[in-house]
Amino acid sequence: MNIYEDYLQPIRKAIAADGQTRTYSELAGGNVRNKINLKALNEAVPEKRLLPSLEQFADMVGLKPDFTQKLGSHPDFAHLKHTEDTEEHYIVSMFVDVRRSTQLYGRYEPATVFVINNAIQRAAIHTALIFGGYVHRLQGDGLFAYFGGKNMSIKDAVNRALQFASIYSYFVKHDLKEVFEEQGIEQIYTRIGVDLGYDEDVVWAMAGIGEISEVTTFSLHTNLASKMQANAVSNGIVIGDHIKKEAALLQEFFSPVCLRTGKEADRYIFEIPKKGFRYTQHDFDWLKFLKKQDYIASDFYGNIQLKRKQAPAVYANSNNLAPIAVKSKPYYDF
Repeated sequence: MNIYEDYLQPIRKAIAADGQTRTYSELAGGNVRNKINLKALNEAVPEKRLLPSLEQFADMVGLKPDFTQKLGSHPDFAHLKHTEDTEEHYIVSMFVDVRRSTQLYGRYEPATVFVINNAIQRAAIHTALIFGGYVHRLQGDGLFAYFGGKNMSIKDAVNRALQFASIYSYFVKHDLKEVFEEQGIEQIYTRIGVDLGYDEDVVWAMAGIGEISEVTTFSLHTNLASKMQANAVSNGIVIGDHIKKEAALLQEFFSPVCLRTGKEADRYIFEIPKKGFRYTQHDFDWLKFLKKQDYIASDFYGNIQLKRKQAPAVYANSNNLAPIAVKSKPYYDF
């Protein structure tokens, strides 16, 4: 899709320079075995600036990333740090797990893996920020993110989470795969779990002690997002019933996990039989969803690409996805 082409370049350069005694291309100074120049990496993939290919996409959808975030401190709930206070507020939780990346250590120098993982992770962070996500925690080259807050509706949070998950899944399944296939490396893939907890389902509070702490959520649905990603197929996305409920116009993209596995026991991700509570997990057909987006075009062979830049569509509200023409400042409300 070319959204991530600029993020793939440092990966290619790192692989090309691996194991050689010469200077580590533009990405590192000195011997590759002994020294990594983080400054050079930051120049290749800036911490707080989108690379041109992704910046073009952000401009197309009319959204801008917020680079002021801090791990473990969602801006809407950061005031709970070092207090005994709690708040109940909805949130969409997402676990993005990048699988088989450990095999890179069997092929490349640790310094090379450092560059590869950082480029992959920064691509994920930058994309999440574009869609208003909050990156709560980094896990290897994967991450845990929240979507939503006090200034975003539930439906918008759900739609933006699904947009991010779909685009990033495409990056790993197609763009990143091509780079590694050239090197004879087995497929590296993602598994993503997404779920929504309503106000009454989520408690925000400080966890830990002193500075060994974070402001986080205590919610069944945060935990279920993690369990769902474990149940996803390679490059798959599994979502919970609440996500399906809030995406009324996207029902064609969801199907119970049990239909894939052929096991009725896989229908529910969590049950409380005594209370009659059974919570269904669903596979999300993210590629089919992605092809329906206004900014995506398909070629003769079914490959997808970004449409040429044009004035983005603006939606009247989250309950009606029919675009309306506007002449004001572009904004894309999913």
